[in-house]
Amino acid sequence: MTLLGDAAHLTAPNGEGANLALYDGAELGKAIAAHPGDIETALTDYEQAMFTRSAAADAQALDLYEMLGEGTPHILINAVS
Repeated sequence: MTLLGDAAHLTAPNGEGANLALYDGAELGKAIAAHPGDIETALTDYEQAMFTRSAAADAQALDLYEMLGEGTPHILINAVS
């Protein structure tokens, strides 16, 4: 069993969650295709790459919080509504 998208890595409300979910699905498919008959190796390869990608998204979340401050994400919601 493995996770992908928001189940694997929650992100700040900056649009990266949807991007990561779609990317995760594509990468999981590629890993399974690269290791037919060896799902454990496929999942391990996928997960190692996914954790690296999600760490970069986490760093961007801190940037968003520092830029908008306390009240994020409601500041974004109020700005566009």
